[in-house]
Amino acid sequence: MATKRTQAEAEAAIRVLIEWAGDDPDREGLLETPARVARAYRELFAGYDEDPRAYLERTFEEVGGYDELIVLRDIRVVSFCEHHMLPFTGRAHVGYLPNHRVVGISKLSRVVNAFARRLQIQEKLTAEIAEAIQDILKPQGVGVMIESEHSCMSMRGVNTPGSKLVTSRLMGVLRDDPRTREEFLRLARGD
Repeated sequence: MATKRTQAEAEAAIRVLIEWAGDDPDREGLLETPARVARAYRELFAGYDEDPRAYLERTFEEVGGYDELIVLRDIRVVSFCEHHMLPFTGRAHVGYLPNHRVVGISKLSRVVNAFARRLQIQEKLTAEIAEAIQDILKPQGVGVMIESEHSCMSMRGVNTPGSKLVTSRLMGVLRDDPRTREEFLRLARGD
């Protein structure tokens, strides 16, 4: 893991970027910008200070015999491309087929957010979420689908606003049983 830098070091680096871009970091409108950007980055990259798997530790076994697919749709995803440090935003759909225990639904959202608040590629993000749920909850199967727009493509480079990358990771019965897989994909799409 990289050495943790200070707020002052981050602000100094941001000042250099402002100068490199061609502006004066000492002009009135930019005086507080290095501190604001550093604070924003602290929030945007808070996932490095969290253990996403810890959110899944507390489960409930009194499920009244519930043994059907659980899907939480439309979890907002805000992450940063590790190649360009530009945001990608979208929605995650997370599902699992429980094996005698469930987790509070807010915990699924917290897992997504904790992994997303790191420099990422969407493919890795999708896999990390699914593997954490599989490893900790040990359900019969897990499905994760993420759809997002990448700023590195929509506002620079190929300039294709509105294009979305869709990734999925299916494990256990959600991968191996065609009916269960189709049910997850249908529920994730909102069909």
